[in-house]
Amino acid sequence: MKLGVDLMLWTGSYNAKTDLKLIDKVAKMGFDGVELPIFNTKTVNVRKTAQAIKDNGLGCTICTVLSPQQNIIDPSPKVRQAGVDHLKCVLEMGAGLGADGVSGPEYSPVGKLVGRGRTQQEWTRCVASLRKVAKTAQSTGVMLGIEPINRFETYFINLTADAAALCKEIGSPMVKVHYDTFHANIEERDPVGAIRKLGSLLGHVHTCENDRGIPGTGHIDWDGTFKAIKAIKYNGWLTIESFVPAIKELAAAAAIWRPLAKDGDELARKGLAFLRKMIKKHGLSH
Repeated sequence: MKLGVDLMLWTGSYNAKTDLKLIDKVAKMGFDGVELPIFNTKTVNVRKTAQAIKDNGLGCTICTVLSPQQNIIDPSPKVRQAGVDHLKCVLEMGAGLGADGVSGPEYSPVGKLVGRGRTQQEWTRCVASLRKVAKTAQSTGVMLGIEPINRFETYFINLTADAAALCKEIGSPMVKVHYDTFHANIEERDPVGAIRKLGSLLGHVHTCENDRGIPGTGHIDWDGTFKAIKAIKYNGWLTIESFVPAIKELAAAAAIWRPLAKDGDELARKGLAFLRKMIKKHGLSH
């Protein structure tokens, strides 16, 4: 079991020119790894970033999203191809960074709502596009994690069962489900049961409180969550992902209108202490 933290606590999108110092910060806090939010591939210096990760003895994961011009379910073949190209590029960067996986809602832009549910045609486009991306995941050895997010941020995939169905239809062992406790708390009737049903399809976990605050301070069923993780023998990353009002572009996108902690440092430190306590309590290896 590895404990990580997403740099979105301190930056809106990873930029090697300004954010290398954050990798040092994460290491000093005691995390096992760092999650890089790579939304603009042009701001990532793979060589310098990989060296900073290595120098600090950290592991690495990546989160990414699609822009409206990179939508793999869009009617336009040009727009769909731009999305495929973006995801392939991030996977290739992941290989250079030594990342275990690239995860996120990699099927439609976050915040795009169209006043209806998904169509079969959109599903078909998604499968075809992600099958192309899956080939890069296989060649690089970097897992692609599909994250269901809540109904207020997407209409395409809200449930882990749908994400699992998408993974199965894509048909690659390198494509798995990214489970987020915050989103599951909104959408799943049985969030803990959803983990158990995923079994070996679970590829990545974001540990977020029900209000996106410090893990352990809200009503997420953490004991049930850790029991389920143990039951399916998941031993990958548990990564803290949250946001602070100071990062205005992310705060607006995630509707963070009030502080969830004093600052990102407090959220990370207290969240890490809680996750360590839960790992010990439930007899998981770390």
